[in-house]
Amino acid sequence: MDIRIEKTEKAIRNAFLELRSKKPLEKITVKELCQTACINKSTFYSHYSDIYALSEALEVETVRSILESLSKEQGYFIHNLKQFTTELCFAFLSHISLINILFSGKERHLFANRLEEELKKTVFQKYPAFETDSQMNILLSYCIQGAYHAYLNNQSVDADTLVQTIAKIVESLQPLYRFV
Repeated sequence: MDIRIEKTEKAIRNAFLELRSKKPLEKITVKELCQTACINKSTFYSHYSDIYALSEALEVETVRSILESLSKEQGYFIHNLKQFTTELCFAFLSHISLINILFSGKERHLFANRLEEELKKTVFQKYPAFETDSQMNILLSYCIQGAYHAYLNNQSVDADTLVQTIAKIVESLQPLYRFV
């Protein structure tokens, strides 16, 4: 990629994150973002159709980064839900500053939904039979949504205690579902 394009992209993203950390998504204007990034509007529009497209691109990138940090070991999530959930929790905790900026306010619930959607895609690519398995879908939803919302509602608890508690809960569910 051309270095000028990279610099412009970085300026747009940094300006957006700066503004987004201070105000709701719907209050950010292209004009304001362009002033903060020191670019003109046509430059912004050559990269994104609007503020919402930029936000979505950053959200998707964040979720993909979290998923890429998970173990690539074939099937480990099936046989060791505790390990899977622990890794998942630590993965989103390692991105928590960015998550708190991108998914604040009205967008707060979107993170867990996007993460669940992308993680299920990954799982179903490896195990197509699980796509129509209601129990597997419920279990994945519970692990993802439960872990995230447990974090949101217990931010005063230290991360290790929180993750260990969530992992124990999920581990207790393992016998309810036979994967082999």
